Amino acid sequence: MGRRCPIEHRRASHSELGRIDARLFLRSQPSTPQSDDEAAVSRILVVEDDRKIAAAIGEGLQSSAYSVALAYTGEDGFFLANSQPFELIVLDVMLPGRSGIEVLSAIRKLGRKVPVLLLTARDSVEDRVLGLDAGADDYLVKPFAFPELLARVRALLRRGTAETVRPLRVLDLEMDLASRSVKRGARAIELTAREFELLEYLLRHQGEVVSREMLVRDVWKEQVRHTPLDNVIDVHMVRLRRKVDEGTVVKLLHTVRGVGFVLKGEASR
Repeated sequence: MGRRCPIEHRRASHSELGRIDARLFLRSQPSTPQSDDEAAVSRILVVEDDRKIAAAIGEGLQSSAYSVALAYTGEDGFFLANSQPFELIVLDVMLPGRSGIEVLSAIRKLGRKVPVLLLTARDSVEDRVLGLDAGADDYLVKPFAFPELLARVRALLRRGTAETVRPLRVLDLEMDLASRSVKRGARAIELTAREFELLEYLLRHQGEVVSREMLVRDVWKEQVRHTPLDNVIDVHMVRLRRKVDEGTVVKLLHTVRGVGFVLKGEASR
C-alpha cells in the first residue's frame, strides 16, 4: 500500500527565513502504478533538511516503487547529485549551509540536465521566478499533499523519457529534446528550464494561438489563473522573444493582443 502524506507547515515569519515547524500525517491509500516508461526503477534524490518531511517523502516514493536517496544539507545533496546517477532530484529551497537555489545553480553550471523539482515554503512570484530561472523544472509550494508531489514526479520522469523524439522545428529554429538544446540557424540559444518548457509548448502548437489559460494549465501546472501568474508569463515571454528573435529578420514569436501568443514561421503583416 502506498502512503498519502499531506505535509503541513506553520507559515514562516520573515525573521525565521522560512524555517518550518512541520507535522506529518501518513494515511494509507493505493499507490499509483508506474507507466511502461517508468517500468525500470527510477532513482530519486530527495534533499530536505527537515528529517520528518524527508522520511515521509522517501517512504511515499519507495511505496510507489522508486529508489530513493536522502540528503539533509545542501552540501550533501550537491555531493550526491554529482557522484551518483539520478533520474530526478527533489530539492528544498531553504537548506542549511548551501541553499537549494545555490545547489541547483551549481548543478546546472556543471551541465547536468537531471530534472529538478523545487520544494519551497515561499510562494511569492519573485521566489518562484528565482527558482525557475536558476534551472528548476517544476516547483511545489508547502504545504502540499503527497499525491500531488507524486503526480509531478511522474510527469517529470515521463518528460525525461522523450529523448527519442525527433527535434522540433519551425524555419531555422530547432529544439533538440534529447540534449535539451536550442539553436536559431547556427546560433545556440541558452534557455532556463522554464523557458525551454515554454518554447517546447509553443513549438508543439506552432501556428496556433496559445492563450494564457493554456500556459497556466499545461506549462505552469496551475489550476487557477491569477494576475501575478499572468505577470510571470509575460516576463518569460519577453525574455524568450528576446533570445529567439533578437537580430533576426523574420520574427517567430508574436503577441495576439487580449488573447495570448503564437509561434509561426512566416513574417507577420
